[in-house]
Amino acid sequence: MTASPIETPTPAEPERQQRADARRNRERILESARQAFAECGAEAQMDDVARRAGVGVGTVYRHFPTKETLVAEIVRQKFRIMGENARAALEHEGEPFAVFADLLRTNAEFCARDAGVQEALAGFGESVWVYAQEELQQLYIPTAELIDRAQRAGTMRPDLTVDDIPMLMCGVSATMPHTGAGFDWHRHLEFVIDALRVQRAD
Repeated sequence: MTASPIETPTPAEPERQQRADARRNRERILESARQAFAECGAEAQMDDVARRAGVGVGTVYRHFPTKETLVAEIVRQKFRIMGENARAALEHEGEPFAVFADLLRTNAEFCARDAGVQEALAGFGESVWVYAQEELQQLYIPTAELIDRAQRAGTMRPDLTVDDIPMLMCGVSATMPHTGAGFDWHRHLEFVIDALRVQRAD
């Protein structure tokens, strides 16, 4: 009986393992960056991100050559998820304005979980948003369709455009880090939603 040959790992196996390790490191770096920016604002340093992630600072720089590119990836991920929420909303049945309003609530809740990070991102200026243009477009397209549906149904004010949404949501987001008396972003958001609804006479 001939012995079976001993199988040896192919070159692809260690390469796949390296890629998996790199992906895990990248996700740890991004999560650590969110924590660092939430606690330290725009002054958070790459060394601090590396320490929190449990990797060398060189590993951080291999994934993100500058702090700006690290912040840009956080911004891209944020808009990517919000765009996914908007595309999912297109599949929902129901009164068009209610579907749109629920999307605003869903994305606002998502933003609120990273309120400290959002406040820090404002300290980087507009340059980081340039990196997220593709993700922003993927958010705007389904959102514009949801707005069009509600306007055709006659339940949303006709002068609203998708370009108005970032301004409105930035206003709501600005209240999220504040927890003192009189600061309730949920209430703020509901006022915004009511301002967009066509009020029908009884």
